[in-house]
Amino acid sequence: MFIPNFPLSFFTAKEFLFLLSSLPPIKFLSSGNNMAGEFEACVAGGLDLSKRIYYGKELPPVPEPVMSKSKQENYLPTAAMVYAVVSEPEAVDNPDVPSYQPYVHGRCQPPALIPLHMYGVGMEVDCCLDYANVSFSGKWRVHCIKTSRKCDCRIAIPMGDQGSILGLEVDITGKSYHSQLIIPQETKDKQTETKLADGQYLKGYIYTFKIPQVIGGTTISVKVSWSQKLDYNEGEFSLNVPFSFPAYVNPINKKISKREKVLLNVNSGTEKEIIRKSNSHALKELRREVGKLGFLYEAQVPTWSTSDFSFSYSVALNDLFGGVLLQSPILRDFDDRQMFCFYLFPGTNQIKKAFRKDVIFIIDISGSMKEGPLDNAKTALISSLSKLNSEDSFNIIAFNEESYLFSSLMEAATKEAISRATQWLNDNLTASGGTNILVPLKQAMKLLAETTDSIPLILLVTDGAVEDERDICNFVKDCLKSAGPISPRICTLGIGTYCNHYFLQMLAQIGRGYFDTAYDEDSIDSRMQRLFTTASSVVLANITVDSLEQVDSLELLPFRIPDLSCGSPLVVSGRYNGNFPDSIQVNGILPDMTNFTIELKTRKAKDVQLDKILARRQIDLLTSKAWMSGSKDLEQQVAKMSIQSGVPSEYTHMVLHLTHNEEKAAAETILMQEVLNKINLLKQLESESPKMIMLGSLGVGFGNLSATAANVPPGTGEFKSPEATELLVKAASSCCSKMIDRLCCMCFIQTCSHMNNQCSIVLTQLCAALACFECVNCCYELFA
Repeated sequence: MFIPNFPLSFFTAKEFLFLLSSLPPIKFLSSGNNMAGEFEACVAGGLDLSKRIYYGKELPPVPEPVMSKSKQENYLPTAAMVYAVVSEPEAVDNPDVPSYQPYVHGRCQPPALIPLHMYGVGMEVDCCLDYANVSFSGKWRVHCIKTSRKCDCRIAIPMGDQGSILGLEVDITGKSYHSQLIIPQETKDKQTETKLADGQYLKGYIYTFKIPQVIGGTTISVKVSWSQKLDYNEGEFSLNVPFSFPAYVNPINKKISKREKVLLNVNSGTEKEIIRKSNSHALKELRREVGKLGFLYEAQVPTWSTSDFSFSYSVALNDLFGGVLLQSPILRDFDDRQMFCFYLFPGTNQIKKAFRKDVIFIIDISGSMKEGPLDNAKTALISSLSKLNSEDSFNIIAFNEESYLFSSLMEAATKEAISRATQWLNDNLTASGGTNILVPLKQAMKLLAETTDSIPLILLVTDGAVEDERDICNFVKDCLKSAGPISPRICTLGIGTYCNHYFLQMLAQIGRGYFDTAYDEDSIDSRMQRLFTTASSVVLANITVDSLEQVDSLELLPFRIPDLSCGSPLVVSGRYNGNFPDSIQVNGILPDMTNFTIELKTRKAKDVQLDKILARRQIDLLTSKAWMSGSKDLEQQVAKMSIQSGVPSEYTHMVLHLTHNEEKAAAETILMQEVLNKINLLKQLESESPKMIMLGSLGVGFGNLSATAANVPPGTGEFKSPEATELLVKAASSCCSKMIDRLCCMCFIQTCSHMNNQCSIVLTQLCAALACFECVNCCYELFA
């Protein structure tokens, strides 16, 4: 919204009262508001503000229709985009065709985000095993800001499933930024020349950061790389990369060439034929080898792509299949041990041969799960129950400070039992209270203690952190030592960022299960169902590896090998010294409870960069191990691995370095000398772009006990404990907002209409005095 900044002494009493009656109520946005929702509101405001731009004889783009509340999130970016951050509406104009613009008194609070026009896009995607590395490049122009003005530009990068930023490069005329991962201690001596940026995630998969002070009319080139996981279902790998651009990023000039280019490389890591299944864009096959494919999409288009880039393929395998890849350490590797990974694919013949299941759902119903999160969890739970077979059994435990059992015994998954469970969920479960995870886990372990001929499965869903997380892990370890032939599997789903994802991941490792995340309430249903589908389609359990006795310094990640499921291929990696055998034996138990052995041959991974493919999963696994043990050596190992691979971690921060070309630097030096003779040095230094922008940690953290105790709902933004300055701002906000509410209400206007002239004069003089002391500006600075 616009906050007026008129000099109040300009008005008479009657004019001032009329002005107050015409103002909308002023709303103050707190840090607890949904960041994605605020982002959408800023984009909507930016699109409205862009109507001021005059394009000459060319017609402006037709704005997209206003979406209903249920579809409002369409204002979130669905592909890489750049926005002009506009605080001063009067700066908005066409830099090529300046036009008369009526001056706007006021500022946008919060700043509006105007989507910039895109002038070029390209992408290169490399798929290997179950991960993909994406390199995206694009060009945008600051088409909405006067050439005499500057604005910050916000860059938003949506990523695919489990996406992780690997590198950023931003080129602007005369200068460029490039990213680097550093250990936080290295920045302590540089804080005087570092200005913190507000890099953050929206909804868990959209990363945004800001580039300061870009001149209107400038072209911005962005290169970004990230990794993301391939989806796997019934023998088919699926790639989906955000590549859908809204209509308002198309340039107005129809003569501008729009060319899209995507280069796709697929390496299955196997020596088996790859079968192409489907694709979203017209791909031209460049090469075909055993286990490899290469494609190119290149087209001249009237408008930029309006659909995500997707591609699916399968490996021609009927039976369970696997292999071992070996690779020497890279140059200047901090770890001189050799690298290896072995993989298992379930094969299409195994799809309908899953184990019988005894499932217990443990659902968090603390106060923070109120409404949306709990409703979505219930929906996913009911859908999961419907997928059970009649020979399976189930139970449900809901928990806050206490636990609530659906049944004292395991229930057969009949239609009647599922119907009763659905009714119980809808009638009895309401979100309230705190969080206690240990008690329901103990109850679940006790219920599954006597399981013999099935897969006992615990699926834990929570959005909170608790103080006894390490005790919970140790308790589960002790229980599994005395378990039967097939111990209970534990799968975990973390909702939001206030839960400790590394605790949940460690718990899943201990229980040979799977871990997944749902960063916002809208994704809880799909993620929970996906996790249950993967966990309930196990085709090989109790997996062990032989033939590694002569290998020295062996490190295996994960340290407990999970089951092989039809919903996910199994990839285990690590380091070693010595001579790796020519083949290894993998043993397990099939659904009919018979033993199974497969021999996996080893080969050199000459055309596979194992360090890049394995880095994300290894960093996550080692981080959870470092959290559990409290080992500083492990933390340093993770930090070194993060810097070496370019994959962010909890123990490294990302920064953007600013560099200038020689011509620009020389021109700025001359300009600096002229400017310093005219204005104050301090003001000039404050207006300079920072030499280094701190983007901060790109990790999810280790949970937030304070937010959990306060029952803060997931996805509501960053939660901070109140400090002195924040309390001051909060008090000022409360005081000023109450005062403005009183001033703006109709009762006050009606009261003022009965004032005599002397009272009106006094009120006018008071307002003029406040304006002289810039009280209104002071309040604005507090909340800006």
